[in-house]
Amino acid sequence: MVLALAACGSSSSTTAASTSTASTDAAASTEAAPATEEKAVTLTLAHNLAEDHAVHIAMTAWAEAVKEASNGSITINIVPNGTLGSEADCVSQIQAGQLEMTKVSAGTLANFASEWNCLSVPYVFNDKDHLYNVMNGEIAQDLYKLTENDGFIGLTWLESGTRCFYTANTPIRTPSDLAGLKIRTMDSQMAIDMMTAFGGSATVMGYSDIYSGMETGVIDGAENNITAMRDHADVTGYYCYDEHTMIPDVIIISTSVWNSLSDNQKEIMTSTAADMTANYKELWAQFEEDVKAQVEGKVEYITDVDKAAFQEAVQGIYTSLQSDAPETYAFVERIQAAG
Repeated sequence: MVLALAACGSSSSTTAASTSTASTDAAASTEAAPATEEKAVTLTLAHNLAEDHAVHIAMTAWAEAVKEASNGSITINIVPNGTLGSEADCVSQIQAGQLEMTKVSAGTLANFASEWNCLSVPYVFNDKDHLYNVMNGEIAQDLYKLTENDGFIGLTWLESGTRCFYTANTPIRTPSDLAGLKIRTMDSQMAIDMMTAFGGSATVMGYSDIYSGMETGVIDGAENNITAMRDHADVTGYYCYDEHTMIPDVIIISTSVWNSLSDNQKEIMTSTAADMTANYKELWAQFEEDVKAQVEGKVEYITDVDKAAFQEAVQGIYTSLQSDAPETYAFVERIQAAG
């Protein structure tokens, strides 16, 4: 699709993607063009969560804000529940020109640009303030642009909580408690390496398979943020606050679609996306509290975790990155310096 350029120049937000620069002649020829001359565009945004999840609620509000701010020139249609496939499937569809936008874990993006692994390194973030400082700053902007030539760029990010271990029968307080346990992880080499460092056995499977896996003993547990208890509390005995990673979600958009938007439309997309990210912090915190209330009494929370022992166990990951993946390690150093 080809869209007319608008009068306004683009300005980047701290949580939005860098825009491609329009040619001087094209900008000059449209400086006086009113916004009403912009051609309408419909963007499909896919994700794998339910309609009552905080992510979908935030996206719905964002779509409404975009439509209003653009005077109807931009419509975002949201497709939830993994209807269009897994996160990796949706990225592939974007690359093939079959989808405009999707929400993915930063861990998934590491399969397309290894530098994204920096956000999945265990204990790379000191706390949530550190996470927000990084993701609302220059480091995230640099990550967003890594895949521009691969067909997509980052637009904004959403918090996805702190990932911890949860098990059917075994409380986890130290890495040694994971010995011999089969723990479901994402399809991420970093997650697999982390489990190896902790002494457990990583089992890659889809999120939808975790319940039956824990129920039948195919796996002993999994690792995720507390909201996973909405789905897994009935098969979970212990949720253990080791807090090994804080891996954000990222909303990505097709490079070609982004470049086809007018400068005014890009500004609307980036500014409203930044607002969504800012508002989501409170929405996510409330979502976590609501889930805890829903599963109260079903799961035992383990808080006396030897976090220092877990941090020590993964130091080899940092050493390996420094020697084997210097580009990723450079981002890790920048993240640590921002803490």
